[in-house]
Amino acid sequence: MPLQRPSPSGDRSSHIDNLVRKLGPTLPKDVLKGFVNEAKNETGSINATPKTQQKKGIPIPPQVVMQPFTSKNISRINGKAKMKSDVDESEGFCDLKYGSYCIWREENREEMHDSMVKKLKDQLFVARAYFPSIVKIPAQSKLSGELKQNIQEVERVLSESTTDADLPPEIQKKSRRMEAVIARAKSVSLDCNNIDKKLRQIFDLTEDEANFHMKQSAFLYQLAVQTMPKSLHCLSMRLTVEYFRDHLFDKELSEKYSDPTLQHYVIFSNNVIASSVVINSTVVHAIDTVNQVFHVLTDWQNYYAMKHWFLRNTFRDAVVQVLNIEDPDSYGKATLSHLTLPVEFRVSFPSNDSAPAINNRTQYVSIFSHSHYLLPEIFKNLEKVVVLDDDVVVQQDLSALWSLNMGGKVTGAIEICSVKMDQLRSYLGDHSFQKHSCSWMSGLNVIDLARWRDLDISETYWKLVKEQVSMKEGSALLATLLTFQDQIYALDRVWVLSGLGHDYGLDIEGIKKAAVLHYNGNMKPWLDLGIPKYKEYWKKFLNHEDQYLSECNVNR
Repeated sequence: MPLQRPSPSGDRSSHIDNLVRKLGPTLPKDVLKGFVNEAKNETGSINATPKTQQKKGIPIPPQVVMQPFTSKNISRINGKAKMKSDVDESEGFCDLKYGSYCIWREENREEMHDSMVKKLKDQLFVARAYFPSIVKIPAQSKLSGELKQNIQEVERVLSESTTDADLPPEIQKKSRRMEAVIARAKSVSLDCNNIDKKLRQIFDLTEDEANFHMKQSAFLYQLAVQTMPKSLHCLSMRLTVEYFRDHLFDKELSEKYSDPTLQHYVIFSNNVIASSVVINSTVVHAIDTVNQVFHVLTDWQNYYAMKHWFLRNTFRDAVVQVLNIEDPDSYGKATLSHLTLPVEFRVSFPSNDSAPAINNRTQYVSIFSHSHYLLPEIFKNLEKVVVLDDDVVVQQDLSALWSLNMGGKVTGAIEICSVKMDQLRSYLGDHSFQKHSCSWMSGLNVIDLARWRDLDISETYWKLVKEQVSMKEGSALLATLLTFQDQIYALDRVWVLSGLGHDYGLDIEGIKKAAVLHYNGNMKPWLDLGIPKYKEYWKKFLNHEDQYLSECNVNR
């Protein structure tokens, strides 16, 4: 049979030109230059070797096959992402005219963590979508059985593993088997509508599951914040038991507890470890500890644990007194039905008027609790005290606070000018405050008890609390701010750095220079939720050799 003559070279050339024009928008012109010339030469010599031409046909150059954009074939020239090519390095596929996604992906490339877990989840998603349709086909019973088995295996693995490190050694084989059975399922002729419906069902279920886990996560977060960790509860119970076993060495140094010439520090706390860290950090950095007296005010539940802890631990020459603020026999009217700790209010507001809600700034404003207003009655012989919250760490000597001249003000506190009074109007209502005046914080407060008594601050506060009884959330904040209006002496900001319990972006140098670190916010340093990089400043004041801390696993 005679061979069919090929088309004339002119027709072949025009056909090649058409191909080039079609591919032109996505490929640099120079890439096909050599190929076009080679094709013309092939056409010119076709009459001489017809058999060779019939076998060989028109060659396809390797440059025409688009390679995926990976780190191996993308380079950067003058800061721009470029495709690596043996043909021409100056031309790049990642130019804006070829689409901006390539450039964006290269500039925002991130390392994928737990890629195998994510791959298994994707495979499971696809397998579940195909399974209902495959199982309905009698001829595919074997395939449906394999598909079901693989789905169950992957589900079991994912129920026990959340990261690649948790996966069993044979997981690669399981993944390959799942991939193979999915490929077979895709090759079966199925009704696409059924697959589409199943995918939508799975998507809706996944969305519902995600919403459930989000709500559960928020609940568990609040639960973790508001409950005492198991290790600290263990410590409190152990100390209470040991106190009643061996309380004969309980000695009171009453002459120091009421001496107005000494430096008296007051701590409200129901947390043994937190109050211990406050005292230890203060004593470690003090130039002279002989004149230091610490008063820890706690509740019935933790009173004996606190007593035993501070009797068996010494803090240089300082003395520690533990008081039960819920004991009416000891303080009469100056007691409460239960201990109240400093109150924290979470305040969110936009960084500027046009900023979206997602960019809101968040601050935790901590203020005095009801317990603070019992101080003049509990310490009748004292004229000045420094109140420390139990979520602070002291890094410098605080003796300068005792020579502070507050100009007749009742209390010295750190002002927070990032939170203005008008930004608290949701809590304060229509009460008149100077619009741009700064709010203030507890944490480190110097209190002039003599001036407090002269102005009858406590009576003013209780009166305001009764008036604001209808305000459930903001009554304490409003009553405190009204009570101390024009009675706050602004301490220098170098004394306290706040935000270690909620702000991840604090400057490390600023942390090292601050006299006092305040862990205001939900992520306290003794919780698992605490911000890891800030925990070290708190943990170094724990006694890691203590027997009870080790037995209750507090030194984690």
